[in-house]
Amino acid sequence: MPGTYQPDDTSDNNTNTSQKGPILGQSHGLSNTEGEMIKQMIREESNSSRRLYIPQEDLAQEATTRMSPETARVINASRVRQVLDLFNRDYLYGQGRFDEYKDGLILKWGDGYSRRHIWMTVENGNLVFETSHFKKCDKPYCTGTHHVLTPDLYMNLEVINQELGDRFRRPVYERSED
Repeated sequence: MPGTYQPDDTSDNNTNTSQKGPILGQSHGLSNTEGEMIKQMIREESNSSRRLYIPQEDLAQEATTRMSPETARVINASRVRQVLDLFNRDYLYGQGRFDEYKDGLILKWGDGYSRRHIWMTVENGNLVFETSHFKKCDKPYCTGTHHVLTPDLYMNLEVINQELGDRFRRPVYERSED
């Protein structure tokens, strides 16, 4: 299925039993080289001064740009970074920015009033996604404002693909105080 991460199989023979469809649009199936070329071309054409990283001199002294070992372990085990790297390459043409924090990871894209993000943190060994809704949804792991995936859920690649697809379709918009 286009838009989902399949670790050892790039064919479209896998069937998806979930009720939701794939994320809108089609994956462009770019190689890493093609993705880098398109990313550079977009940045040159848009004359964007936005950096894809936070300069060290702009960070507050107490800020961190490295995940704690426990956070890194959960992020790596869940494979969310690998899936988001593909989303960034194939859907955002590499214009997204990843920021690491002691307790989490964020993918930001867009500028100004359209800045959106997918934010995940690790709390008590669980992978926690910030959601764009403020009331409990139909997912059993929803708290109303967050989706909390226990290890058995975040180790399931189908659950991760579905959750990241949902977060990509309905990202959290950055508030003005962010």
